[in-house]
Amino acid sequence: MAIEVIVGLPGLSEGPLLDRARAMQVPVLVSANSFSRWDRRNGTREWRGWRLGSLANAHGLASIDLDSAGFVLAVRERGIPWTIDDYIALASSHPFRRFASLDLCVEQAVAHDRDEVLDRIARTIQLNRACHIRACDADITHRFMPVVQGRLPEDYIRSFEAIADLIQLGQPLGVGSMCRRHLHGPEGLIAVIELLDRRLPKTLQLHLFGVKGSALPSLAAFGDRVASIDSQAYGVAARQSALMSGQSKTNCFVADHMARWTGRQLDRLREPVRAVQQTLDLPIGQPRNSS
Repeated sequence: MAIEVIVGLPGLSEGPLLDRARAMQVPVLVSANSFSRWDRRNGTREWRGWRLGSLANAHGLASIDLDSAGFVLAVRERGIPWTIDDYIALASSHPFRRFASLDLCVEQAVAHDRDEVLDRIARTIQLNRACHIRACDADITHRFMPVVQGRLPEDYIRSFEAIADLIQLGQPLGVGSMCRRHLHGPEGLIAVIELLDRRLPKTLQLHLFGVKGSALPSLAAFGDRVASIDSQAYGVAARQSALMSGQSKTNCFVADHMARWTGRQLDRLREPVRAVQQTLDLPIGQPRNSS
């Protein structure tokens, strides 16, 4: 089964990026923050609700998913500025294919020590449950995607076990804190996915947030487990390319990069599958013998 490559868009404003996404008929993902209305008076940023007008531009897209926030927002705002009710109102305002639970990422730049990692995982579990309750009230649970968080591979297993009852048939499980994770190593992306592949129910598929395109040939070994990935890495590549070439980073310039980036990711999925070293299934918390 092929992994679906979902293109992250900075928003749904009409222009070259949205036009290109429609023409390419690729699935897209937008962050809740792209709909935010901010008050910048008095030298501060205060969240003032949603701007929903751009949702009228979603026509013609292959599909559109909603993400609750992300690493950049966590660093910039030091927390989620909207309430659970605010977020569910946004998720209810458009027939998104799926919307992710509110969650708290645990990258090193956000969670500086183990206690903070565990605290953010525990609060993510609570957010999943609270979002599910509100989604039930809004009758949109069929589009709700729970999200697990972790730093160590075993963290994700514990996170899953705490919210396993919230998973809806046909919806994947979101896996967070992926975008700045190395591919290899004991806390690498492959170690996380390999453990989830062995320990989760066989029919449950995963969506990986913000995975680097270079990981795709390795992830292809988990094609039956990994349903999809998303990324907006083309935007970074476009900025770097514009700086190096002395060109202006226009929306047309970025749209061209988006098209080329998407093509490269699809080409990577056609590369030979890279072998993944399997590991013994040890009980959670039991260290591996390094001798």
